[in-house]
Amino acid sequence: MLLFSFLVISCFRKVVHGEPLVPCYFIFGDSLVDNGNNNNLQTSAKANHAPYGIDLPGVGPSGRFTNGRTMVDFIAQDLGFADFIPPHATASGNDLLRGVNYASASAGILPETGSNLGTHISLDDQLQNHQNVTKAIIASVGEAKTTQLLNSCLYTVGMGSNDFINNYFVKGSPSSQKTLEQYATLLIDRYTSQLKALYGFGARKIALFQLGPVGCTPFAVATSGKNACVQEMNDAVTIFNNKLRPLVDQLNDAFTDANFTVVNGLAMPTSWLNVVAAIPCCPTDQTGLCLPNSTPCLTRSIRAFFDGFHPTETVHRIVAATAYRAYIPTEVYPTDIYHLVTS
Repeated sequence: MLLFSFLVISCFRKVVHGEPLVPCYFIFGDSLVDNGNNNNLQTSAKANHAPYGIDLPGVGPSGRFTNGRTMVDFIAQDLGFADFIPPHATASGNDLLRGVNYASASAGILPETGSNLGTHISLDDQLQNHQNVTKAIIASVGEAKTTQLLNSCLYTVGMGSNDFINNYFVKGSPSSQKTLEQYATLLIDRYTSQLKALYGFGARKIALFQLGPVGCTPFAVATSGKNACVQEMNDAVTIFNNKLRPLVDQLNDAFTDANFTVVNGLAMPTSWLNVVAAIPCCPTDQTGLCLPNSTPCLTRSIRAFFDGFHPTETVHRIVAATAYRAYIPTEVYPTDIYHLVTS
């Protein structure tokens, strides 16, 4: 019933495409929202092969780590964009004026995060890419129009999961010498500086995503050997998440002409976070990703996870619906994305 209610709400919220609520949408993140930036990198963190994209007609395996659309695809649709926001790897020309997706699988807040899987585009590098895009827009329309444009855009940032999965909890990682509290504080301090840099590039409407229960992913459950969610991992992201609201307050106090908010990123319906739910829809390899050209389950619309780490399109739809227009006030702080862009 919970799933049905969310899907009904999302259907009633569909936008009749005209002018989007914002002129552009810029996306920073990791594999949860990567839509092709890792395709040509030297890394094992790629999703440019079947069965990824099996439910994305006309697009197929684009580099999205799910069977269909991601939460930022749905948010873009809710905002009124007729097309997907393009990945930085292929965006050019007028594409830049309506936004860019900079997300990179395995990337994190710390630059070294994800290096165990190969090359990636860290949040620092994503910000550098955004600075370069900003310069290109200035060259195209001038500095005054660029400032006006960038001040009006939506920016979403979802980072931190890999700083735990592909850094702190990697065996032998130097980060693991810190306590979870010390490490979370380190991440928040770095994150604060990065978000201030984003503000410096013209961002004024910024939504941060909380981290999901990474200890309940199929990969975490399988490797734990306990047939249950890994509580230490979930406790770690809870410590990080609990620091996001004070961070938003700090940034809103410091930059009174901007609005920062935090939304409940991948808080899946609790009924799905059980051992049965933690079974991937596709056959996976030792890294937790779908085996190339393997056959996924037929029940994708009612499953939580597509591979060992990443949710199905259905979960992405629910997360986007909650983040965009929160009907439960505790899901966002201080506001949802709709009110962020229309206030």
